[in-house]
Amino acid sequence: MKKVLILALTAMMCQQLMAIKTMPIKGAIISPTDKHIQYTGRISFTNPERPAFNFPGIQIRAAFEGTSLRMMAKPNSGYFMAQIDKAEPFKVAFRGERDSLVTLATALADGVHTVKLMYAIEGYEFFPEFWGFVLDEGKKLVDAPALPSRKIEFIGNSITCGYGNEGLNKREHFDYATENHYYSYASITARNLDAQHWVVARSGIGAYRNYNGPKTGNPESNMLAQYEHIGYAWKPELRKEATFLSEKWDFNRYQPDVVCINLGTNDLSTPNYDAKLLKQNYHKLLKIVRQHNPKAKIVFLTGTMLYDKEMELQRQLLNEVAAEAKKAGDKEIYRFDMAPISGDEWYGNDWHPNVYMDEKMAGELTAYLRSLMNWF
Repeated sequence: MKKVLILALTAMMCQQLMAIKTMPIKGAIISPTDKHIQYTGRISFTNPERPAFNFPGIQIRAAFEGTSLRMMAKPNSGYFMAQIDKAEPFKVAFRGERDSLVTLATALADGVHTVKLMYAIEGYEFFPEFWGFVLDEGKKLVDAPALPSRKIEFIGNSITCGYGNEGLNKREHFDYATENHYYSYASITARNLDAQHWVVARSGIGAYRNYNGPKTGNPESNMLAQYEHIGYAWKPELRKEATFLSEKWDFNRYQPDVVCINLGTNDLSTPNYDAKLLKQNYHKLLKIVRQHNPKAKIVFLTGTMLYDKEMELQRQLLNEVAAEAKKAGDKEIYRFDMAPISGDEWYGNDWHPNVYMDEKMAGELTAYLRSLMNWF
């Protein structure tokens, strides 16, 4: 059975490669393995010609010669944000079954230019892959500007993903077209601080109980179950569709200076939660995060979508967890509360923060982290 599966996957990859080679592409095809390409985020390189991922915020950067740039990706990979040089970023869509080549720039001044790409959505249904670039004939990639030395990791839920932040109001429901991690509080904060940011986040996920989950929790798919993996699979059968989801992440590839954990909204947002179990899992998650990031400062955040009793309960639990961790000897645990949404003008889809609220949240968090990390 395994042999049949391997042969089938190999045949599929060959078909994809043939499709790229037989398309009427004029220009220099740049492989994803080119040493000048910079990758940030949890990406699987099991097949180096098809880097795979599904967390939001994955970034691909390069510097290229010439007057034009095209990008290749697996059809139906989803949405990316692209920026050429210092121009305004724009959204790129790979949504069709045949969409594998998109033009990012044309008619540029002949010279060296930069490109920054960010995966803008959650890819848990798309399993995106980056397939490379196409440049002008005879042109190549050159050394790109160095990545920022400051490093942040964000662990979170839909708020960190940017769920619905481009939506017009809270009564609209989820659509991938209105989710944009580039404009999330996490991404904006990182840009404000000139820092790399790597993301481990999925909508609906909790520290012990996912959205509307059972009182006993979701141990098979909560953040404790996901954190050590290279990607996430919210249903077990999805691991069969994208084998990279079963890969364990190598934490040596990225050691952040600070880790921001924003979890608890889904645990508490519907009735039937168990505060004791939530606190226990906060402690368990902290232990795992500290194990893999021994030198980082760790900040427990509260988000913007809880109110009244649940908001106070979350703050109380996190204050207790931080105090107990410090008493036990971990002196680098911190707490920060972002202000909750306070009016309709701040809502995107399904009662989530919109881009204006994300900017507000980022302003608050930027000031806090700048002081905590002495990043001036």
